[in-house]
Amino acid sequence: MTRRELDAAGITDPALRAAYRRCRDLNAAHGKTYFLATRLLPVERRPAVHALYGFARWADDIVDVTAPGTDDGLRRARLAALQRQLDDGLRRGEGGEPVVTALADTARRYCIDHRLFQDFMTAMRSDLLVTAYPSYAELCGYMHGSAAVIGLQMLPVLGTVVPREEAAPHAAALGVAFQLTNFLRDVGEDLDRGRVYLPEDLLAGHGVERELLHWCRNTGRQDRRVLAALREFETLTRGVYQEARPGLAMLDPASRPCIRTAYVLYGSILDAVARDGHAVLHRRAVVSRRRRAAVATGALVRVAAIRLRRRRHPAPATSPQPPPADPARPVPEEVV
Repeated sequence: MTRRELDAAGITDPALRAAYRRCRDLNAAHGKTYFLATRLLPVERRPAVHALYGFARWADDIVDVTAPGTDDGLRRARLAALQRQLDDGLRRGEGGEPVVTALADTARRYCIDHRLFQDFMTAMRSDLLVTAYPSYAELCGYMHGSAAVIGLQMLPVLGTVVPREEAAPHAAALGVAFQLTNFLRDVGEDLDRGRVYLPEDLLAGHGVERELLHWCRNTGRQDRRVLAALREFETLTRGVYQEARPGLAMLDPASRPCIRTAYVLYGSILDAVARDGHAVLHRRAVVSRRRRAAVATGALVRVAAIRLRRRRHPAPATSPQPPPADPARPVPEEVV
């Protein structure tokens, strides 16, 4: 299937194909929900999504998956090296890391604004320095680079039936909703890394301090104040999903099943957290395979219906995807 995807996308260079395969492997191994949704995209668009995910995962792993006890200076050095590779890759079209090479190619093919990648790297660097956020507004400042820009990077690949700037706020909100979901699910794991993404003012409103979170984590016991704070954060997150929802209908119909599936499955993580009694300080809530399969099956039916309609009634796309870029074409430093 990888070969079919790369052929359909017009990616022929052997080294570039290997770079995209690396990104796809990262997506398949670490982004199970995201990868499942990506399978619903038109085959020629999948490599670009794998590239965007693969780069984000690579950078995130530098911050989070380095062996315990690793000096922060080493992490900063690795991020700095990745930043240099990114800058060089966006300028020349290739980088030392395969994930950078694939990302640079995707950015060129789809004219993705380079500033979105720079904002993402800024957020990654802040994770080495910032361990708490006093307010939701300050958390949103961080999430612009760590999550909202991911939704904005995806828009040129997905296509829209409205002007892209109209869909952009909803795409950004969806990226934020997904990350807020991860923050809630991973409260315990993030606490072990020395970070708390739940805003301090939200916690304080329920009488919760970091020491109480550690006590719950270490003893395996619940506390009603912590549960109240977690429920409020869940409610806040569901509100962001509602902000994102109108954007689903703004996407190219061929892309909607993919993003709708991701929307439903990530929302199901919130449901799983609630069913598990908000025990996120003790274990990770998961969406059952049965639930994932049911959602994916429904999406496959919609994909089949869309393809059948297009075969019967071919029409030019409202928001056509750009063809594979001419390698000889100069690449702008930034595309606004």
